[in-house]
Amino acid sequence: MDARHPQPAEVPAPALTLPGCPLCDADGGHLVVRLPVCRVIRADEPGFPALYRVVLNDHVAEWSDVSDADQADVMRVVNTVERVLRELLHPTKINLAALGNVVPHVHWHVIARFDWDSHFPAPIWAQPQRAVEPGQLSVVSQLLPRVDDVLRQRLLPS
Repeated sequence: MDARHPQPAEVPAPALTLPGCPLCDADGGHLVVRLPVCRVIRADEPGFPALYRVVLNDHVAEWSDVSDADQADVMRVVNTVERVLRELLHPTKINLAALGNVVPHVHWHVIARFDWDSHFPAPIWAQPQRAVEPGQLSVVSQLLPRVDDVLRQRLLPS
């Protein structure tokens, strides 16, 4: 985060971390906003510029081990990310996923999907089905700073 986008001073460091976990050791992508329970990052996923993750700050491997209050906070953030992506990017579909098989640290993928993307309608982890015009990716990429700004506006306290 730079000086234009300060984070709330009251956000503490995660209480539970696991050395070697990529989501404990680093933000996991371009940090959009850090909140008390979770953070929103924009992943650097080639071909899928509008792939966001909502990452629990504490290292917890299973969703059912997250407190009810923290689950509610995380889902509120996931919902906000989905709404902003829909409002500003007008995707064909939003994909939500919480797998954790590769990185067993609770995080939600919120992915704006377009009927022209290389894998649509299959999951982004499937085999590509077509080539994508670079111009289409560029149009989406150019809108992402605005998406990030709106996410901060909606998620940070005034």
